[in-house]
Amino acid sequence: MKKKIQLLPSGISLVDNNWGGLYRGGTYLLIGSRKSGRTLLGLQFAMECAVQKEVCLYFTSMRPKDLMIQAASIDFDLQHYMNQNLIIVVRVAPPSDLYEAGNPDEFLVEYMNDIVTVVDQYQPNKIVFDELTPFIGFNNLNLLQDVFMRTTESIEDNGITSLFIVGEPATPLAESIVNALAAYATGVVYLQKKEGEAGISGTGVMTITPNIGHTEGQFKANYSIEPYKGITVEVKKNQAHTHTNPSNFASSGTAGSDRKYKSLAEMDLPEENISIPNYYSINDFYLILNNQIALYKSTGQIFTIISIRLDQAAEKAGLLTITQLQNAIRLSTDKKDKLCVLNDKVVILVTKEDQKNIVNLIAKVKSNLPDNDPNYIKNVLQFISVYALKVDQNIQTAEDIFQQLSTDEAKEKNQLGFY
Repeated sequence: MKKKIQLLPSGISLVDNNWGGLYRGGTYLLIGSRKSGRTLLGLQFAMECAVQKEVCLYFTSMRPKDLMIQAASIDFDLQHYMNQNLIIVVRVAPPSDLYEAGNPDEFLVEYMNDIVTVVDQYQPNKIVFDELTPFIGFNNLNLLQDVFMRTTESIEDNGITSLFIVGEPATPLAESIVNALAAYATGVVYLQKKEGEAGISGTGVMTITPNIGHTEGQFKANYSIEPYKGITVEVKKNQAHTHTNPSNFASSGTAGSDRKYKSLAEMDLPEENISIPNYYSINDFYLILNNQIALYKSTGQIFTIISIRLDQAAEKAGLLTITQLQNAIRLSTDKKDKLCVLNDKVVILVTKEDQKNIVNLIAKVKSNLPDNDPNYIKNVLQFISVYALKVDQNIQTAEDIFQQLSTDEAKEKNQLGFY
């Protein structure tokens, strides 16, 4: 029996009118610059939760009095809902002594783990974390992704909908950090303040971009910040929306330019298991590989690269396209696996050393192909080859990995069905 995924009103009109709300158990990022209205939007989300008689856990670095003033500016009686235990405010102190720590990344890991501890204590229906930016300045992006994934999985498993607020990235490094989080978000809400606007009466553009589900696609609209109303959006009926290809959430360009956040994965929602899309551009994949190699050099943690190649003859014969193979692999991989598409093949970074995990992955790919008919499987497997490369001391850079893949694949190709 298929379990229906529930949509809940968010208090964000662009989301509610076009997506029908946010998924229960979903993880969403709200990205915006200072004075863009991101805290007000977080409060609107919390207020909608309280109105629905559900409990919202609100993490903030602001003094409770200041937060109440902010809430009052949008006619939200925060104290009233706090008295009813529908809004629980938890004040968090930014890690000011971060760089005095021997290992800053491990120091930040403890902060992230504390989120789960507090959530487990209160068991809310929704959480708002305003804001997460001071807690995500990791040097190791792989470690950031791993701890953020574990944090959100723990929260999602309890059916809790999360809204994490982060500042708009102002540098390439900050953009990489936000991208690392966005890869594991259900969707992104982006507030872009119009140039030269300031104060509560300012205006901007709101963009909502799906990552998992929300197959209606991406929407954008002008918004304004109005006293006692909060953020109001110009919603047009039958508003056109765009479906975009998998990529980073931010298009290329310098900080402060007119960037549009893109979809991070295909818009289709699997009927059964929801899979986190984990495809990366070639540049990001190289960065991840180099970080993984450095981790191997320092700790000895083995990882494996799997290359799954599709012969172009399969597409000409109408059996399988690279996009269909890409989707089958996406549905078959673990959330920790990293993927990259290179012309006619999909390259997968598997961090688990156990050979059984690789064999199971191949079996899952076969089961997720477009057709399970035995004759179809027999025919299509003739056009799919698999090659596995385990890291060793001869590997120094990501370029070494791809060079060895190209050399070895030319010599030997293992058929998928006989891995």
